[in-house]
Amino acid sequence: MSEDLAEWLSDSNEALSLQLVRDPEDEDVLYAQEKRAIEPFHPTFTYPIFGEREKIFGYKGLDIQLQFASGSLRQFLSITYDSKLNSPATPSDEIEGTLYKFIPPDYTKSEMDFSKLVEKDSSEFKPLGEKIGSYVRPAATSSKSKGKGKGKVSNGEELKEDDENAVVFEMYKATWNTPGFREYHRRMQLFILLFIEGGSYVHEDEDSWEFITLYEKRKRPAADSDIWTYHFVGYVSVYPFWCYPDQVRLRLSQFVILPPYQNQGHGSKLYSTLFSQMLSRPEVAELTVEDPAEAFEDLRDRNDLRFLVSNGILDDPKFSIGIGPSDELSRSERVKWESEIRKKYKITQRQFDRLLEMLLLKQLDLKDEKELKKYRLHVKARLYRFNYEMLSQMTLEERKEALAKTYESVVEDYERILEMTFH
Repeated sequence: MSEDLAEWLSDSNEALSLQLVRDPEDEDVLYAQEKRAIEPFHPTFTYPIFGEREKIFGYKGLDIQLQFASGSLRQFLSITYDSKLNSPATPSDEIEGTLYKFIPPDYTKSEMDFSKLVEKDSSEFKPLGEKIGSYVRPAATSSKSKGKGKGKVSNGEELKEDDENAVVFEMYKATWNTPGFREYHRRMQLFILLFIEGGSYVHEDEDSWEFITLYEKRKRPAADSDIWTYHFVGYVSVYPFWCYPDQVRLRLSQFVILPPYQNQGHGSKLYSTLFSQMLSRPEVAELTVEDPAEAFEDLRDRNDLRFLVSNGILDDPKFSIGIGPSDELSRSERVKWESEIRKKYKITQRQFDRLLEMLLLKQLDLKDEKELKKYRLHVKARLYRFNYEMLSQMTLEERKEALAKTYESVVEDYERILEMTFH
């Protein structure tokens, strides 16, 4: 492309801005960090919509605004630009027509209509499905407040949902059979394309999909108000697959927390609620994860580690037996113990192996050479089994070198995760 034409290229990630819009009455009660919830933010990815290069051709000063009513996710689209290239030889990209393929057709381009819709939805919208969990955070009360508390007030007492300065977060479970949810899902699924690398829309003709959506819930501040407003935070989708002989394996397919709510612990709350739900269902054998991103893997590891520790695994007398080279009896006891614990908590084999290795490292006295060697051999044995096909094609020296490098990398990552989890 010539330099003259290159100046008509726009980065689609920068040109497209998203925003969750609340009624002005609900915006006025937000302070400090809470205001992030109503500020514009940009997508991480737009290649599923605008192509691999994530470029839009034919405009200067391009600004695409896609706004969502914060609860119902009804949409407003605005496309403006300073100038547009009008050339039959090099036509400008069709923006609205491209977006139309990915969003519901009932969006509006009228600011006035959208304002009325936001006002109406703010008092009328209610989450769809069955409420399965909630937690409370303190509201920010001034520009100096961070609003990052974990459910306690300044005197250390636990916040209650009906406390005046409480912000409640609720989770709702839904399926395609939930009235109205299929239409609602078509509004929220766009976030999968924009924030999950390799994300794609689920097929609505697959009947067994399950969803958990997370909302911020606030009471209107007026003294005589009995209105609660709901604001979308994120969601997770799972799909059950048959597991021999008579159970199902739940596969976590999509997990997204919108940027205004990230790094505040909401992802952990959503994941732990899903995990608790999974444990309570006798027909579920285990929870698997489909192609997890690194950030989600970290979130999953932290929560799984805390779960195991809170359930006393470190105090189990069998936790440390059969590590590294050991007698057949000890090793047999460990294999049996690991299998029982893993099935009890419905964790996949590889994930459970990693979690145990991290917890063993947490308890390890690094000055004890004998114990350190036992741990190193224990981890290497698992790595050898996991990478057997590749390692079996190497010479003995190449295999030793590869295992040593992999071990060092794995332990370094374990230390990073442990620091995040138990700092």
